[in-house]
Amino acid sequence: MAFLHNWIRGKKSFAAQSQANHKLNTPIGSVLSQNIADLHELFSQTPDLVVRHFVIKQTGNQAAIAYLDGLTDKNALNNNVLRPLQFEADAGAPGNLPRVNVGHVRTLSLWSDLEMAMLQGVSILFEDGRSEAVIFNTQGWPQRAIEDPQLEASLKGAHQGFVETGSQNIALIRRYIPNRELKIKELTIGRRGNTLVSILYMADIVHPEVLKEIEDRIRQVDIDAVINTGELAELIEDNPYSPFPQFIATERPDSAAAQLLQGRFVVIVDRSPSVLIGPATFTSFFQSVDDYSTRWMVASFTRLLRFMGFTVAVFLPALYIAVISFNYEVIPLQLLLSIGESRARVPFPPLVEALLMEITLEMMREAGVRLPAPVGQTVGIVGGIVIGQAAVSAGIVSNIMVIVVASTAIASFIIPNYDMASGVRLIRFPMMIIASMFGIVGMVIGMMTLIGHLISLESLGTPYGNPIAPMRFADMKDTFVRLPLWRMKTRPKSSRAVNSQRMGDNHPKGDG
Repeated sequence: MAFLHNWIRGKKSFAAQSQANHKLNTPIGSVLSQNIADLHELFSQTPDLVVRHFVIKQTGNQAAIAYLDGLTDKNALNNNVLRPLQFEADAGAPGNLPRVNVGHVRTLSLWSDLEMAMLQGVSILFEDGRSEAVIFNTQGWPQRAIEDPQLEASLKGAHQGFVETGSQNIALIRRYIPNRELKIKELTIGRRGNTLVSILYMADIVHPEVLKEIEDRIRQVDIDAVINTGELAELIEDNPYSPFPQFIATERPDSAAAQLLQGRFVVIVDRSPSVLIGPATFTSFFQSVDDYSTRWMVASFTRLLRFMGFTVAVFLPALYIAVISFNYEVIPLQLLLSIGESRARVPFPPLVEALLMEITLEMMREAGVRLPAPVGQTVGIVGGIVIGQAAVSAGIVSNIMVIVVASTAIASFIIPNYDMASGVRLIRFPMMIIASMFGIVGMVIGMMTLIGHLISLESLGTPYGNPIAPMRFADMKDTFVRLPLWRMKTRPKSSRAVNSQRMGDNHPKGDG
């Protein structure tokens, strides 16, 4: 009987929901009591729906204001809307919009538009005898303060990071580029989430074709809701099967502003604390905001270290396996004897030994990320020392393998972009497998395959390997090394519009 009762109640609920959906296509009526009843029917089982009845002093009409508790700033609603309507004689006139102390007032005549507006946190005024609703922008949802970016720490850069509110993120970028050429296109995607996506670009230096391309891709997204920028990047990128990221995800407003000045786009997803930057190139993932805050020789040395770290993180475990398994004749005799002595007690082949240590390292890294910060650091350090020493003492792995794995981990940490570093961690596993099958020849095959894949990739139709493939010497001032800022007076050709003018000396940054 309880199941039957619940089934009947569920059937009634579905019927009520169907009736409410039908109500969305009808206009708002002029009878206050009926409008409030339709509102409660539309937002059934919504305990955070608040409806306050009052009398407008100017007209003497009965009125009600409705909003969703938690999405509305109650102080702004009480002081700037309700107080003028209730106590000021000139706050409203028949047939006119109320004069209140909020920035934007508009009217809606359809229930479908009213539903979307209320879910965005506005307050809605119903007046008896008026066949439309008045909308007040009194949004005030929970949000955190602007803090230092977590994934992109900087020594000399700004200590402000993006937050989960799109309007605040736009304001942070405008602080760096107070220019009227900074334009914004707003799109709404998601059948249920209605996520607001903003495309920022510099109108006088942007590629119109790339702007149209990214706009078309975002419009074609058909999904219930986009929660964060990572989901959007996967839905609009050129090659979703590539381990390499094709959009730059950043938490730093200064980095986003610098990319805008180079002719790129910034895509802001409301409710996400990071933004997407495109089109991206392979070398752009090795650039950091600190590169332009330090002297050019130091920045160039650091950038060369990053590219060296990429090479070590991808090929060092594979090289170890290839040399030990096939090409041990290239090892000096004294080192070969030392390696042989270290591996004398290890019962596993080099591939199994390397996979065991690499997977253990990845597990410790993931555990350190998921645990609270103080505990995570302790687990990472103590776990690495204890497990490594215990594995060597037990004869499961050799000392040289511990050194190789530790060097690989340090090399991957040098890469400043988290998405690129994650892709590198994934690539080294197939490299290790092919090295165990064919030795150094297999490594060369894997390297050529990797280079071919990088050359064939595109980001919004822009070559991923630019300026190396295709070769553009003029754009290589900020690739493997960073030349002095006064030497970089033009934008990269890959992100420069057809008729773009030379940059001023105040904005000299280029990109590889």
